[in-house]
Amino acid sequence: MRFAVSPAWEVVTSFRRLLTDGATSPVYRPWAEQVRPRLAAAGLDRGWLAELIPPKGYLPHFLNPAPAGPAPAPAEELAALVAAPADVVRRNLDHLRYHQGPLGPRARSLYADPRARLPRLAQEVEAYWELALAPYWARIRAVLDADVFHRARQAAEQGAGRVINELHSAVRWDDDALRLLRRTRPLSRETAGRGLLLVPSVFLGPGLLTRMTPPDPPQLAYPARGVGALWASRPPAARAQALAAVLGRSRALLLAELAAPASTTELARRTGLSAAGVSQNLTALRDAGLVSAHRAGRSVLYARTTVAEALLAAPGGEGVVSSAAAPT
Repeated sequence: MRFAVSPAWEVVTSFRRLLTDGATSPVYRPWAEQVRPRLAAAGLDRGWLAELIPPKGYLPHFLNPAPAGPAPAPAEELAALVAAPADVVRRNLDHLRYHQGPLGPRARSLYADPRARLPRLAQEVEAYWELALAPYWARIRAVLDADVFHRARQAAEQGAGRVINELHSAVRWDDDALRLLRRTRPLSRETAGRGLLLVPSVFLGPGLLTRMTPPDPPQLAYPARGVGALWASRPPAARAQALAAVLGRSRALLLAELAAPASTTELARRTGLSAAGVSQNLTALRDAGLVSAHRAGRSVLYARTTVAEALLAAPGGEGVVSSAAAPT
């Protein structure tokens, strides 16, 4: 049994979340309200993913290949998507058609010539990643890593069976057998791949998704712990003030405003700083590893990195920062 943090799983589950209750669920509303206009402007709400990811039910397995390691980069999983065997793609699309009805024009062209169309699909997945997930990846990755750490420690202290029994109400480890309570098709040990791959997801919601494609190991995507606090707003004012003593008022203010990714123009409007001043300070913060930049159409979105999130969230951070800033 092993764990993996998979960007590809977050792509398919987050896109499905936008198709369903992303705009109304209190958990996902802040993210959805920011992402939906970007996707519409780029036409990604009516492209390849819209045809291949239905609001519910079966998801084509080639969209989320088995992670090769504990935390593959998006580029690695895109390469695996492009390399999907043609017969696997067609078999998955047959399954999609059986469950969802006639395929759309893009899906039909993919069925006719997978080798020629998979690179185009990968381009759209990459564009979706940059618009919808990359600016938020630092905080998403922190939640996923925390979940894996918790369950790995639980496995070491209490055994793998305890981990499985606490993953989800639809999964049980009983009498040396893994039981998926609401799976309609049985899975035998003889046909399953070796091992078991557990994939936490922040966008999955209350459900559970399985991927059974021998010879790959069975994958179980389950809801990660701590999702409810994922889109928490800005840090306490006291912490931002303490950071100002070290970083300067403008840079601390920009970090506080980047509770949600934003462009230079938007940050200038919200803070009252000049666009040139915002750009200069963001460059300094980026060079220091505190913000990252992500292309979003004609603009660039800036987001806090894991280093900045840890700095803002560290217990007692105000005192540490203030002490460092005190004159000697």
